[in-house]
Amino acid sequence: MKPVPASALSKAKLQKYVRLHQKKFRDQEGLFLAEGLRTVRELCLNLPEEEMLVALLVREGDVEALRFAQPWKGKLFSISEKECSQLADTATSQGVFGVFRQQLKLEPLVEAVSAKAVKSFMVALDDVQDPGNVGTILRTAVWFGAEALICSTGSADRYNAKAVRSCAGSIYAIRHYGVDRLDLELLRLKKLGYCIVCSSLEGKDFREFTSWPGKQVLVIGNEANGISETVKALADRLVRIPHAGASVRVESLNAAVSAAILMERLALS
Repeated sequence: MKPVPASALSKAKLQKYVRLHQKKFRDQEGLFLAEGLRTVRELCLNLPEEEMLVALLVREGDVEALRFAQPWKGKLFSISEKECSQLADTATSQGVFGVFRQQLKLEPLVEAVSAKAVKSFMVALDDVQDPGNVGTILRTAVWFGAEALICSTGSADRYNAKAVRSCAGSIYAIRHYGVDRLDLELLRLKKLGYCIVCSSLEGKDFREFTSWPGKQVLVIGNEANGISETVKALADRLVRIPHAGASVRVESLNAAVSAAILMERLALS
């Protein structure tokens, strides 16, 4: 079946969507921009509600992308090569963009459910600054069944273009939210019965723990400085990942890799 032609995108909407590269405007509009057929397709196929998709923008003549976009043809717009360049966050535009609504804020009911849960697992980011790490950790948290991802104000924005690409369409698959002070949020969760587990080079070999609590929050620290002192003071367990071999040949593991190893242990133990 021949794809239905897309509508032309107005200059006003183009300018609005280009501004979504800036966090200020993303938060102001409650929107974010995704790029690339794979990422946009995954987001579209995992929409919690159809209204979360605002617009699909496809380069003129891209038959494959136009065919994929047909179920959402009422929100489909055609863009020129020049407009692709304006919207692109990558060096070479893939010619497919999606404009989506940000996840809704957590409702009070969610807090009540977490308080009553016997088994619960969350991940917190303490100033993880690389958006690629943030997106990868988010996707990994989804894989291991985490209920939520909590981010400090110093962590990279989950709706940054690189983070959205790195989480490969998983952004709607987990609740995630930012907090002004991570230490206060962790203290609140401790009062709800959560064990705070912090990844730290000063910690105990995670293999030495024979059991793990039913409710726990895994905290991953800043790439260069690790866990902040205020957060570390709240830790019920400081854990480290041991190295193999007689000597250490690298200073530390990548934050996303560390998170994946520890998530596997905490979530599947």
